[in-house]
Amino acid sequence: MISRRSFVKKAALGAAAVSIVPRFVLGGPGYLAPSDTLYIAGIGVGGKGASDLTGFAGSIDGKTKGNPKAKVAFLCDVDERQTTESRKNFPQAKYYKDFRVMLDKEAKNIDAVSVSTADHTHAVATIAAMQRNKHVYVQKPLTHNIFEARALTEAAKKYKVVTQMGNQYASADYVRIAKEWVDAGLIGDVHTVHCWTNRPVWPQGIATPAGNHTVPKELDWDLWLGPIKEVEYNPAYHPFNWRGWWNFGTGALGDMGCHIMDAPFRILPIDYPSEVECSATTAWADFFKLADYPDSCPASSIIHLKFPRTDGKGTINLTWMDGGLLPKRPDELLPDEIMGDGGQGYIFEGTKGKLMANYERMPVLLPTARMKEVTLPPATLPRVQGQEAGHYTQWVDACIAGYGKIQLSSPFEFAGPFTEAVLMGNLAIRSYNMRTGYEFPGRKKLLWDAKNMKITNFDEANQFVKREYRAGWSL
Repeated sequence: MISRRSFVKKAALGAAAVSIVPRFVLGGPGYLAPSDTLYIAGIGVGGKGASDLTGFAGSIDGKTKGNPKAKVAFLCDVDERQTTESRKNFPQAKYYKDFRVMLDKEAKNIDAVSVSTADHTHAVATIAAMQRNKHVYVQKPLTHNIFEARALTEAAKKYKVVTQMGNQYASADYVRIAKEWVDAGLIGDVHTVHCWTNRPVWPQGIATPAGNHTVPKELDWDLWLGPIKEVEYNPAYHPFNWRGWWNFGTGALGDMGCHIMDAPFRILPIDYPSEVECSATTAWADFFKLADYPDSCPASSIIHLKFPRTDGKGTINLTWMDGGLLPKRPDELLPDEIMGDGGQGYIFEGTKGKLMANYERMPVLLPTARMKEVTLPPATLPRVQGQEAGHYTQWVDACIAGYGKIQLSSPFEFAGPFTEAVLMGNLAIRSYNMRTGYEFPGRKKLLWDAKNMKITNFDEANQFVKREYRAGWSL
């Protein structure tokens, strides 16, 4: 039996076999036999959803090539204004507003589903597709909370469908190169990791928006809310800035953690953290009066996670920083050398040296002079053809081949536990600002029982492990 980590670390392309044959057949130039075609339904088809669909099947102007074996047959979005680009790229695709209706009516005509909604709807849409035995591709973060990530991991095992999280840089060469260097012992045994981003690039750490606003006629607001309790429509939430609100998004960590933290999670022998602590930006309403912004993610935060090594050889400490905060510059980095790139990056500290990279850039050994002094190891890990773009092609080919035939870069077997670890930081942040009078009992180290998904030393924090769902929207 292939272990989770060895399964992921050998990600590569493979040969295609067969897929479910829909009732309809699209002919014309470039026509492929139905058995060689994957019919995809997109749920959330604006913004990133639009680029995901062209990643699978290409764009009408040819700027994005896609996979010739993929056909986007159905589009689903609660806001018709968001569908313009996808309708242009896929004019023959049938449109729905409610994914539940689409999945019920078109179950026999859909092979696979791409989910690119706001974070709070990822899990319910994905489970609904998997229950109908549809392969699924889900944007990062995989889910809105830890419980949902565990549920999708278990569902992938149960339904045996092809799964992939949309952290496309997981298919890039850079992370494989970094792994080859670490595995070759160039920096010794890694004990500490620093990860950082300059995000958010949307409003966070602000008061809940107020005022009465008319819901645009093209938008079904109740469907957009989906599984969460009723919230009054406000243009501050949709179509993009939902990321900074706990009801809908997962903040800077949820957005970028699944890119930047992918390297340590993929390279090192870790899975679930054992403890977490954090600090976050304090907002002031007035002199000596703390502002209370419970609905908004913080403007910046620092998160410390401790991971027991899965090989039993001690622990690894990982620190995450966002909002433009940075770790101390390594002593090995020269004064004029840039730490990371593009406002984000990661550093591995080992017993024999350090490695630094941006999630979409080549790694470098520190001090950088070592790059000319050491013999770099040869490539040993399989590369994904097309790298980031290949993340999409890889999933299409795997869906056609069938479950278990092609190894992917970010299947739920990997992405589920990874997402849990990322979202543990958000649990700590939300607990951090809990207070009783002048006391902040949430500002303590939180001890995590991963098997039972429970904080063992501060029960109030467990309310953030999962959420309550509206009737008709449960997992």
